Amino acid sequence: MTVIHVFPGQGAHHVGMGRQLFESYPHLVRQADAVLGYSIEELCLTGPEQRLSDTRYTQCAMYVVGALSYVDQVRASGRLPDFVAGHSLGEYVALFAAGAFDFVTGLELVAERAAAMAEAGPGAMAAVLGITADRVREILARGGAPDVDIANLNAPEQTVVSGPPEAIAEAMTLLGKETRAVVPLKVSGAFHSRTMAPAAARFERFLRGHRFAPLRIPVVSNATARPYDDTETAALLVRQLTSPVRWTESVRYLLDQPEPEFHELGPGQVLTGLIAQIRAGRPALTAVSN
Repeated sequence: MTVIHVFPGQGAHHVGMGRQLFESYPHLVRQADAVLGYSIEELCLTGPEQRLSDTRYTQCAMYVVGALSYVDQVRASGRLPDFVAGHSLGEYVALFAAGAFDFVTGLELVAERAAAMAEAGPGAMAAVLGITADRVREILARGGAPDVDIANLNAPEQTVVSGPPEAIAEAMTLLGKETRAVVPLKVSGAFHSRTMAPAAARFERFLRGHRFAPLRIPVVSNATARPYDDTETAALLVRQLTSPVRWTESVRYLLDQPEPEFHELGPGQVLTGLIAQIRAGRPALTAVSN
C-alpha cells in the first residue's frame, strides 16, 4: 500500500477550521503568531470571514492548519506518507511535510507569496463544470477571449479559468452557453495566470535568500505533475504562480503507484471529491491472457 497525503489550498478555508488542533500544538501556534504579528487561532476560529478570505490571511491560515493537521496525523498514525501533494497553496504544506523547510520558514515563504499575489492587481476566477479543458480552450479561442488563462485542471470535467475581471465575465457568458455550470470563485486575484507575473518576479527575488533541504518524501509538483527534483524547488515555486495547477495529471500519477491510499489533511474534503472524479474517469484495466 502507498500512503499519500494531500493538502487543499485557498478556497477550502472556513471560519472555525483547525479548532481541534490549536490546543494540541501551542508551541507551533506561538511561533506562527510571532511571524505574523497576530493570533492565527483567533483568525481561524472567529474570522471575520471577510478577513479570512483576504488572500494575505487565507494562505497563512491554510498553511498553519495544514501543517498542524500533518503533524497530528503522523503523531497519531506513527507513519510517514510515501508521497505528498498539495493543491496550489497546499503544495507548501507538502514541502514542509517532506522536510524542504521547517514550520516557521514555510510560513515566512507563504506570507511573502500571499503579499506578492495580493499586490499583483485585481482579477477573477471561475470554475467550469461539465466539459473538458480542451473544450474550454476551444470555446474561449472561438469567442475571442485572449486574456483568459487556464488556471486549474482539477478533474476531467472541472477546469478553472483566470484573468482580469472583465475578461472572466465575458468568458463566463461564452462558456455558460455550452456547459453544465460556470461558477465564479470567491477570490480577488487572477491566480495561476499571466497576471501573476509581477508576483512571480517579486517572489523569485525573495527566494534567492533561501536554501531548501533535500526532500525526504517525494512531492508531486503542481507545475509538472511529477515529483520535485531537489535542485528545482525554488524554480518550481516561482513557476507555480503563473502556471496551471495540473491536479488531474498529478492524481493520475499517484493512482499509478501500488495500492494508493489517499488522506486529505486540512479543512474540508474538496480534494477527496476531485480524486474520486479522476479515479472514476480512468479507463478500466483489462486483463489480457496469453
